Amino acid sequence: MADYWADHYSEDRRTAEEAIQLIRPGQRVFIGSSCGEPQHLVRALSKAADWYSDVEIVRLMSLESAPLTLVAQETEDRNLNIRSFYLGSAKSHRLAKDSRFLTPMNLSDIPRLFKTGQLPIQVALIQVSLPDDFGWLSLGVSVDITLAAAQSADLVIAQVNSRMPRVLGRSFLHVDDVDVFVEYDEPLLTVSELPEMAAANDIGRMIARLIDDGSTIQISPGTTTQAVLLALAEKNDLGIHTQYLTREIMHLVAQGVVTNQKKTINVGKLVASAAIGDELLYEFIHDNPSIEFHPCDYVNNPTVIARHHKMVSMNVAMAMDLTGQVAADALPQNHFSGVSGMPDFIRGTTLAEGGKSILLLPSTGRKGTISRIVPRLADTAVVVPRGDVHYVASEYGVVNLNGRNLQERALAMISIAHPDFRDELFHEAKEMELFSAGRSLKESIRGVYPLKYEENLVIKGEKVTIRPIQLVDERRLQEHYYNLDKDDVISRFFHEKTRFLRSDIEGISQIDYIHNLTLVGVTGEFGFEKVIAVGEYLLDEKDNMAEVAFSVIRQWQGRGLGHILIRKLAEAALENGIDGLTAYTAPDNQAMVALFKSLPYKVTVQFEDNVLLLTCRFNQPKEEKP
Repeated sequence: MADYWADHYSEDRRTAEEAIQLIRPGQRVFIGSSCGEPQHLVRALSKAADWYSDVEIVRLMSLESAPLTLVAQETEDRNLNIRSFYLGSAKSHRLAKDSRFLTPMNLSDIPRLFKTGQLPIQVALIQVSLPDDFGWLSLGVSVDITLAAAQSADLVIAQVNSRMPRVLGRSFLHVDDVDVFVEYDEPLLTVSELPEMAAANDIGRMIARLIDDGSTIQISPGTTTQAVLLALAEKNDLGIHTQYLTREIMHLVAQGVVTNQKKTINVGKLVASAAIGDELLYEFIHDNPSIEFHPCDYVNNPTVIARHHKMVSMNVAMAMDLTGQVAADALPQNHFSGVSGMPDFIRGTTLAEGGKSILLLPSTGRKGTISRIVPRLADTAVVVPRGDVHYVASEYGVVNLNGRNLQERALAMISIAHPDFRDELFHEAKEMELFSAGRSLKESIRGVYPLKYEENLVIKGEKVTIRPIQLVDERRLQEHYYNLDKDDVISRFFHEKTRFLRSDIEGISQIDYIHNLTLVGVTGEFGFEKVIAVGEYLLDEKDNMAEVAFSVIRQWQGRGLGHILIRKLAEAALENGIDGLTAYTAPDNQAMVALFKSLPYKVTVQFEDNVLLLTCRFNQPKEEKP
């Protein structure tokens, strides 16, 4: 007659001290990950550390409920040695002094180390829920690499904690697969909320337009709650496939933003490999049939990630250089943010149909005293190589580095750096020969991109974005003018023109958004848009009037783009303290006259040097007809 699982469970219960005594010198001991760390067992291990020699502790980056790393340092690794899987840059003082313990690996590759015996695990210390009626124990908030370690270990010691939630998916071990049970109830590890950052909130607003309804999202644990909500709260039918389930995701589920109904795999299921948060989050995931936890060799597998339609990854970078290389690091409040699946998700997302990989990068650190965009990542480990980087967002804008050469990348990164550091970065870029010797940037490089002027429209079934021009639009602007018909070029420049050199374009693209402003109408994918219309004003400070000019490619004429541009230019000029608008046009250009007269201001028309001068002042509203 087969043994009954409950008998095994009853017979193999031990105290923590008794269980820890089963560990032998020279063994490799895995400790359960993240907030699933078996704290009671770890404390017992720490107290008994003097009795061991050459025991290697294997774990993910940890908040350390017991000071195992300190023991390793004080005994110079004779009693305990530490192997922490961590892919960050280890720049902070806290990490740098322990850098010898760090093992850089992609999270999706770690379970294979255990399963193949390349890194054999003799003992696994894990934490589990109470067994159910059939003898199944849930790994709860920490499946990630813990399941593979437990399945591969020679000896499995489980802390059974009634406060560990039972989480569905591939999160279960049977009682028969565990050797020793230590019953001990205690609160799980929790992570405090990250402090709100104005920069992070601005980034949330910046990236909102990149995320479509029905997308599947991965969110790194380094993002703040408010930033995530600003980016996603107005979206519909989002899905979740992510490394860590966090409070922010729980809030989105509660608001009905996340439904998981539009996912292409695991439809209706929120998929993660671990949870880090607080008691409310752990209560939310307990026995929740809409949530499944899977090991990270599934969740972080780029081929699995790539199967999601409209997959979007959002990860926080610590620093980036002008060529697009990325450094990442653990946050003081949350070391798990450095246990990085970032490369896995970036690569999987870029392979997905309609996928978008977004890096979130606050422009400064140390209370604004340093730039997080630097010329080179000279003494900092590169976590994401430049070839894998696509969208990058700071509080000063969003750029797409995909397909860009190094000169274009440097210009893009400077454009989203803090204005106080742009001149220095431009000088460094020239020293690095990323720009030609004759390249210059005007004073207007310090302009702050005004997101409020953006507007998304649908014109005759095609999506059009009206937005302020950016430094990275130079080439698109040149292409726009080359695509104009000969007559439209003459209307815009008052003479035949067949060449549109970069030096000609600089005055249009290098603007301060106040005294001079250029708006463009664009179609196509962000970062690869086609400019179909241009509207600009340039302030004449003598009379505080701004001269406007327009161009629309032939196939888009007659669709109202000119009216939209002049309305938005007039609103911006008024807001920026300008008294009114002027325009010069040919006498036969009645379309321009009609465009000007569409404004709600009195328009005067004068004939000067064979051209018409159109003028309107904002303090002279158009008289209403009776």
